[in-house]
Amino acid sequence: MQKKIETVKTLLEALPFIKQFNKEIIVIKYGGSAQESPQLKEKFAQDILLMYLVGIKPVVIHGGGRQINEMLDALKIESKFIDGQRVTSKEIMRIVEMVLSGEINKEIVSLLNSHGAKAIGISGKDAHFITAKAKDFTKWGLTGNITDVKSEVVSNLIAEKFIPVIAPIAAGEEMGHPGFNINADLCASYVAKAIGANKIIFLTDTAGVLNNDKELLSTLTKDEIEALKADGTIHGGMVPKVDACLEAIEGGVEKAHIIDGRIEHSLLLELFTSEGVGTQIVK
Repeated sequence: MQKKIETVKTLLEALPFIKQFNKEIIVIKYGGSAQESPQLKEKFAQDILLMYLVGIKPVVIHGGGRQINEMLDALKIESKFIDGQRVTSKEIMRIVEMVLSGEINKEIVSLLNSHGAKAIGISGKDAHFITAKAKDFTKWGLTGNITDVKSEVVSNLIAEKFIPVIAPIAAGEEMGHPGFNINADLCASYVAKAIGANKIIFLTDTAGVLNNDKELLSTLTKDEIEALKADGTIHGGMVPKVDACLEAIEGGVEKAHIIDGRIEHSLLLELFTSEGVGTQIVK
């Protein structure tokens, strides 16, 4: 009986947050171990379904860097990175789109639907809802910066009770363009801004933003982030993550979260508990 009472207490703790986020759009950047471990994939699907059933409107944007690397290696196509970003030739762009839109996107959609959700997969090329231009063609090739997001495409899907699952591929502006490879973190931020999301959550392979003593920083502002970047506390792969968070916050998203996707049900723990499990970035 005590175990049943504890279960009810847990549900009651979540109730205020369920009320608060009901009918709100929450964008989730899905990547890292949460996207690769079979067990964590199942937990992720359960989390998204529960969010959906309690009235939250989830939108999923996914990455796929490791799978792209594996396919390029299998095809013996050389790939290189400059400043942490993939140089995307026309040949590599074909592989990027094939893996992101054709393989990973459909796997996530199938996973969610098999759990009883109503998911649909798209890329920025669909209805040209994300357009971009070259970041620096001579340096990175078809790696792009987003120039426009047609929010109504995603909003219409949400209105029809779908969970959009978005591959970070953008359309070029000229006819017949092969498209652009977009950083998934920034793609998530631009989509979140455009559709008026309440929150954006980044699933990563770290506990969140850590200080120099490896302790979790639970809440950060823009000024604090800039100071931590300046002194080197925030460095490496965490820099684009916090930059994507700030991009979303400055675009009107209320809060951004960086959480550990290696923890089972980390999405629910961050959303529906007072303590949360990661770092939140606030205005």
